[in-house]
Amino acid sequence: MPFIPHTEDDIQEMLAVIGVDSIDTLFDEIPDELRCDELKAIPAGMPEMEVSRLMQARAREDGQPLCFLGAGAYDHHIPAAVWQLTTRGEFYTAYTPYQAEASQGTLQLLYEYQSMMTALTGMDVSNASLYDGASALAEAVLMAVRANRKSKSGRILMPRTLHPLYRRVAHSIVRNQGIELVEVGYDGKTGKIDTSALEQYAGEDFAALVIPQPNFFGVLENVDELTEWAHANGMLAIAIVNPLAMSILKPAGEWGEDGADICCGEGQPMGAPLASGGPYFGFLCCREKLVRQMPGRIIGKTVDLDGKPGYALTLQAREQHIRRSKATSNICTNQGLMVTAATIHMAIMGGEGLQHMAAACHGNTEKLSQALCSLPQVESVFEGPVFHERVLKLPLSAKDALKALAAHNVLGGFDLSDDYPELDSAILVCATELRGEEDIEQYRSKLERVIAAQVQTPCQLKPDW
Repeated sequence: MPFIPHTEDDIQEMLAVIGVDSIDTLFDEIPDELRCDELKAIPAGMPEMEVSRLMQARAREDGQPLCFLGAGAYDHHIPAAVWQLTTRGEFYTAYTPYQAEASQGTLQLLYEYQSMMTALTGMDVSNASLYDGASALAEAVLMAVRANRKSKSGRILMPRTLHPLYRRVAHSIVRNQGIELVEVGYDGKTGKIDTSALEQYAGEDFAALVIPQPNFFGVLENVDELTEWAHANGMLAIAIVNPLAMSILKPAGEWGEDGADICCGEGQPMGAPLASGGPYFGFLCCREKLVRQMPGRIIGKTVDLDGKPGYALTLQAREQHIRRSKATSNICTNQGLMVTAATIHMAIMGGEGLQHMAAACHGNTEKLSQALCSLPQVESVFEGPVFHERVLKLPLSAKDALKALAAHNVLGGFDLSDDYPELDSAILVCATELRGEEDIEQYRSKLERVIAAQVQTPCQLKPDW
């Protein structure tokens, strides 16, 4: 879309029409003490060619390292057609379609997205996306507190095996509404939620239990057992899942006897590239009985007066979002462009394609783990099955190892020591379908050199007599 700025003559002409001598006069009601000074750090405008050169230079600063870093953002193959279609003008500039008669294409795409997400997660209803995975979890927490009428405590059981950034975001969003997130520990041998730690809360008043699958360590949780435990204790079960993993694992809607009540997560694995931090999108699905508590937009399919198919926003009036804390949500930004990419991506890949993609990720992670654990004093921390991430313990500081690997143009993983001090010198490594055997061998050889250079043997530490 072209940018057509107003010239100084245009501005003066508009000011003359409304009888104002300057733009500053339009805002004279703002007290002087609230006005900011001149923005001296912002450089002067540049012509298009110079802007392009600057942005290309900034992009090159990121480089193209060999990526074995996951921790919530994953380097997947995206078919070329996905973003060729997504960046067409009719999709690229579309936003929330309140005017249904003029937005049928966007509405239909969102409806198809919702249908795909319910099929993938095994749930009944999906909304038209949220801001990101972390805020989707916060929305799920708020939704559970509203929906569980049996609970009066406003407390949620939140496992430490959940992404630490997700836990922080959820806390930031819900804390001022009197909601308490109670931490549940994990088993040091398996990396799963510690069921014995859960038992101390049996019979207490909690609105919901959050169940990650896979969890932050890449470990697969005992979701059937956890869902049954939550329901037996009067709690809702909130599933937070990797959507790609749902193509080969039991979907959240089938966990336990009755399935999870709410399912949310980050949609980035479905067609969104790694792009210096985003943008991504969150998804949120639920049981039909909870649909009235679901935040965000929901698209419904109907017929018009001529009997032709039509699409419209349904179940929620726009005005309900201005009811502040009584609204289902007032922070439910719909990431329409990312959802467009995800819908096209899922349509191109199909169910079978997603399964092959997920299986390749799992296989590559196993190959990576075996290759790295062949090195001296490198070992897997947790027992049991994983999806496409695994925690490995190194014979040196995780920070030092990752810094040295980065100098060799390898993003070696995620340092766990800050968020999990008990896992000092442990890293979370990831291998998606894009990492081939040559990539894995390159990582192994680079890590071998780092260990050899930085880990000294006792005889090397003896003084030279």
